[in-house]
Amino acid sequence: SLFALITQGPQGPQAAMLSYADKVRPLNGADLSTEISRIGDPGDSPTTQMQLALLLSQTRVPADLARALGLLQRVIANPAPEAQALHPLARALAARYVEQRRVEDDRDKQVQQLRDSQRRIDQLNDRIEALRAIERSFARPNTAPAAPAAPNGSKPTP
Repeated sequence: SLFALITQGPQGPQAAMLSYADKVRPLNGADLSTEISRIGDPGDSPTTQMQLALLLSQTRVPADLARALGLLQRVIANPAPEAQALHPLARALAARYVEQRRVEDDRDKQVQQLRDSQRRIDQLNDRIEALRAIERSFARPNTAPAAPAAPNGSKPTP
């Protein structure tokens, strides 16, 4: 039961996987790459598939997250007893990775919208500056010749 799991703590393959996840969580990019290379092709091993999925989910590369999700789906679809013991954890991680992909996709769309808006702002600023230049050209002092003076130096009559 859930109460037994909470009071006794996780046991078996799930505990081992949680321990592995805790061990690899703080790894930096280079160390992650080294561990991914060490694992190599996970083959049909549910444990190795999950370990690789945990690593790939941390690289911050969208293709790696998609690959991690695929590996978890293979674990979930695997009817072997070794995989069945990991199914609850694999389902929880898969749900989290789907949500992470959605958030990352939303973020990417927002970044693109921001770039588009900034480009549009820059274009509008360029147009404003061009209009100001035109306005300045009209506002230059009048260089037309002065009105001719009246004959014999008197003021012209209106």
